[in-house]
Amino acid sequence: MPEAKSAARADAATTLDLHGKTQYQARVALDAALRRSRGLYRIHVVHGYHSGTALRDMIWREYAAHPLVLRLEEASEGATDLVLREL
Repeated sequence: MPEAKSAARADAATTLDLHGKTQYQARVALDAALRRSRGLYRIHVVHGYHSGTALRDMIWREYAAHPLVLRLEEASEGATDLVLREL
């Protein structure tokens, strides 16, 4: 039984890497990840920051009020966590 619990915890979050994507491609990837998010607690989105903040700004602008997103958290300069539910 302990193995099942650790596997469930490992699946409680997922990482989505948006490096090199346009805002449109990032939006499509995020929407797909949210559609598949059943059972997830958070989606860790790596958007980077060396090439500008367009992706980060789009995420904060468009997903802060998304019905499946409880809140956004800045994980680092180059990543944002979409919190879907409390752990």
